[in-house]
Order: sequence, then structure tokens, then C-alpha cells
Amino acid sequence: MDPLHIRNFSIIAHIDHGKTTLSDRLLQCTHTVSQREMEDQLLDSMDLERERGITIKSHPVTMNYTARNGDTYELNLIDTPGHVDFSYEVSRSLSACEGALLIIDAAQGVEAQTVANVHLAMKQNLEILPVINKIDLPHADTKNAISQIEEILAIPGEDALLCSAKEGTGIEEILEAIIDRIPPPKPSLNGKLQALGYDSVYDPYKGVIIYTRVFDGELKPSTQVRLHHSAKTIEIKEVGSFNPKPYERDRLGPGETGYLTGNIRSPRDVKMGDTILDLRDPAEPLEGFKEVRPMVYSGIYPILSADYEHLKNNLAKLQLNDPALFYQQESSTALGFGFRCGFLGLLHLEIVQERLRREYGMDIIATYPNVVYRIIQTDGTDLEIDNPIHMPDPSVIDSIEEPIVHTHIMCPNENIGDMMSLITEKRGTVDHTESLDGTRVMLEGTVPMNEILVDFHDRIKSLTSGFGSMDYEPAGYQQSKMVKLDMLVNGEPVDAFSCIVHFDKAEQRGRALAAKLKEVIPRQQFKVAIQAAIGGRIVARETVGAVRKDVTAKCYGGDISRKRKLLEKQKEGKKRMKSIGSVNIPQDAFIKVLKA
Repeated sequence: MDPLHIRNFSIIAHIDHGKTTLSDRLLQCTHTVSQREMEDQLLDSMDLERERGITIKSHPVTMNYTARNGDTYELNLIDTPGHVDFSYEVSRSLSACEGALLIIDAAQGVEAQTVANVHLAMKQNLEILPVINKIDLPHADTKNAISQIEEILAIPGEDALLCSAKEGTGIEEILEAIIDRIPPPKPSLNGKLQALGYDSVYDPYKGVIIYTRVFDGELKPSTQVRLHHSAKTIEIKEVGSFNPKPYERDRLGPGETGYLTGNIRSPRDVKMGDTILDLRDPAEPLEGFKEVRPMVYSGIYPILSADYEHLKNNLAKLQLNDPALFYQQESSTALGFGFRCGFLGLLHLEIVQERLRREYGMDIIATYPNVVYRIIQTDGTDLEIDNPIHMPDPSVIDSIEEPIVHTHIMCPNENIGDMMSLITEKRGTVDHTESLDGTRVMLEGTVPMNEILVDFHDRIKSLTSGFGSMDYEPAGYQQSKMVKLDMLVNGEPVDAFSCIVHFDKAEQRGRALAAKLKEVIPRQQFKVAIQAAIGGRIVARETVGAVRKDVTAKCYGGDISRKRKLLEKQKEGKKRMKSIGSVNIPQDAFIKVLKA
């Protein structure tokens, strides 16, 4: 098709602002999907996506629409995940577009993720069309939403389109605005092949399917192409587009989006954001590529050691659909054989664990999540570690740097004090506050990533009665006083409970872990000391009492010295038992502590 009649756009929004519902209405209005095949959340194919109302995997779709001026246009919608964990995936999808529909809930207004997504779209120089959705709700406040668009996002309010995706009102106006306001693709004049592979999925019959946007030249079967960054040469077997099911085409021309398949068997051969070039006459690669690197690491172990091979196979299957998942084998004296897994962020970690449990029926246990620390050693070398076990001896450490994130937190005015206290408690700083609409305020600041791993989002929701929202983006590293906290049981360190914490919080964390371990470790014939240690210094201690036999039961009457003699004899026996005895911590004790 003529590039002047092509429009490539994306839909960006905060979670639950109606992004997928609007996609459904666009598919209906352009007759891409028949009424018989139509269902809610059509582009969200996973059960998890439908349940949580979030998009985990992006789904492109090509629609043909006859505009009011009588011309037929090809509209390519590249649906993107909305969560910050997948921000690189979003940025690659946005770089395949010329414009974006920004969806804002008329009742909730601009949220934290809305701000972050607008910044991403502005970095890509996209034409942004604000759309105020859910105008049919009884408590919709359209005027307030328009004023927030102007004040917070600096987008003119008169550009905003009003619609109700659920009722189907205003959809045609959105389609006309896409044609009028989003610029068509502009291929260069040299005609050399230049295409972006912005995502990929694995098909058991076709191998790896690369989702692609052609910037220049054309893709057609039997052509030899090269993936620039992975240095992989492939022969194209098939090209096509989605409606939303894949259908084959004879070629993909400049400005068009679709997919290609070739002789690629491993998803590791395809890097997200790679440039596809002609093998014989390559053009310049596209800008913006970077390697996807995990941000959060956690150990995943099978609860039954016999399930290790199943877990290995299931992680391999999961990686076919999720190339951002990283895993490698590791073993723990406490938990046996398992895997060290790397994730893009907390939601990614949660989704992978949930999919292992639900789709593959695995009983798994995950260790405490860790971030990647950078250790500068006394000899000047740098070392990156994601596991406390690999922490070098303190004598060779010059300094430790931890990753920090830049946060946007939105909350009601009355909760601003609670929010500031929470950020301070998490070792963060508030750099900027901005009043939004008389009822809400936005706090911008920096927080160590280690501190937001477990309960930060839940705390925000509970402090603000569910009205608060948060978004974050990586902001580099900062030097911090981090230490390795070891848990000793009967003098022996237990690697499963080791963690890297800030010095100021080490004692508090040690006391909490020791108290929890005291509850779950069964009593022995002798007293068991549970200690939290930083290096050689003990910062917390609990003692599990011994199971004692009443040796004085047969002594009745007579002198007290007889009883003392028996008790002393028992004490000597307990001391000897402690010096040669070992404490076996049962598997369920680990599970209880790690779940807590």
C-alpha cells in the first residue's frame, strides 16, 4: 500500500483505563473481526492478562478503514504492555509507530503510569492524541481530566477526544483523528531494506516469529537478511500481518507492520529491538537498541527435589514465550538443586512464578528477591553480584553501590505526610512535589530499588485507601553502606536466609528473621542458638529451648544435693551432645520463613 495511506500507532495508558476495551471497539468499527468472533479483551490471550486486566505481551493488529473522504487506509495498531517492568518493550514498540493514543479515565484522571508513558512517547517524538475514556460513568469529570492533561502533561486540552469504549461512542471520531493527525511513514529515497524487529514469539511449527515494522525497502519470502546485533543470517520463509490472527502476504512494504519467519529455532538468536538488513546491500542500523538486562534476581526451587527436571523443562518452555526471562542452575545446601532467575522487575517475577504454578502445575519456592549490586574492590576492579553467596570478603571491598529508581507517586492531599514518611523509611528522598487538581498531589523522588521490592506498592495502596498510584524508572547507581547479613543456626550459616541489607536496617531485619526461625525450627535434645551476624559481629539472637527429660522424677525426699548431682550430670551430657550434634532444618521451615 502507498505509505501515505498507512498509519502506525500505539495505545498507552495507566492500568485499567480502558486500553484493551478501546482496542476491541476499533477492531469492531473497522470490521476487522466479525461479530461472531468478537469477544471481550480479544488482544489479551493469556488467562493472567484477563484476570488482572493488564497486558503482558504486546499484540499487533492491521485494520483497513474507509475514511469519510472515501479513501481506504491501513491502520497498524501495535498494542503495548502498560507496566513499567516492560518499559524497554514499550519503547521498542513505540519506536515502530508515528503516533500514540493516550487513554485517560474520565473518573480517575491522570495517574503515575500515564505520566511515565507520556515521557516515553515524547522521547520517541510521537504525535500524541489524548483520549478521555469512560465518559458514560456517573462520576466522570471530563473538565477536570482536560485540565490535568494541560497542567501535568503540557498537552493542549482542545486536542482531547471524548469517548466511551464500553458503549462504543466516539470511536469513529478517534479513527478520523488517527488519519488526520498522525503523520504517515516517511521512507527514505535509497530503497535499502531497514526493518525493526520489536518483539518475537515462539511457534512449535514455524520456529521463532519476529514481529517487525518495515522502515524502508521491502520484506518478501526467499530473501536473505541479517539480524544486525545478533549477527544471525536468515532466509525469510513467510511474511504476513495480523487481523488479529496471522495471515500470509506476498510482501511487506515501507511503513507496514507484520511478521516474518525463517530458519530460526532458538529465541536467544533474536534480540528485542534488533535491525533487519539486506544481506547483500546492508543499510545503516536503526538507533536505540540495547541489551535487555534483568533488574531483580530470585532463586526458584522445586518443593519436591524429584521435580527438578520438570522445573528445568518448564522454565525452558516459558523462556520460548518470554525471552526476557534469564535462568541458570544453582544449588543450595538447604533447598537442594534449583535455578537463579533474573526478571525485568517485580511484576515480571510475580507473573513468571504464577505461570509456573498455574500453566505447568509446579510446586515451587522462591528465595528473597535481590537486585544487582556493584562492588568496587580495593584493587580497583568492579564486580557485579546478584546473590549474597558471591559477596567477597569485607577486607577486599572498597565500596558498594546499589541501584536506585526515580519514582512518581500520586496520592490524595490528606495522605502526603504518610507518603513522605514511607519514602523516608525506605531510605528515599522527595525531590519535587506538585499539586494536581486540588485533591491530589504528585511526589517525585529517588528510592533504592532494594527497598521497593517487597511491600512498597502494597503500603502505598493501604495508606491511601487504594487511591495512590506509583511508577518508577531506573536511575543508575549510588554508593551505600550495604552489608551481608548471615543467619547462623547452631553456629552454622544457612545460605538460603543470607541477604544484603543496608547497615541501618540489618539489626531490625536480623531480629525479625531470628524470631521467625525460632517459631519454625523444631526443638532438639539441646539448646539451639539462632543468630544474625554481620561479618563476625552478632546483631540478634534467639534460643530454641531443649527438650528435657525430668531426671529428678525418681528422687523423692532426701537431700537436695542428690537432685543437683543428677541435673549437673544431665547438663554435661547436653553440652557433649551440642558439640557433636547437628540441626536439620525441615523443608517446611524454609517455606514458612521465605513465604513470610
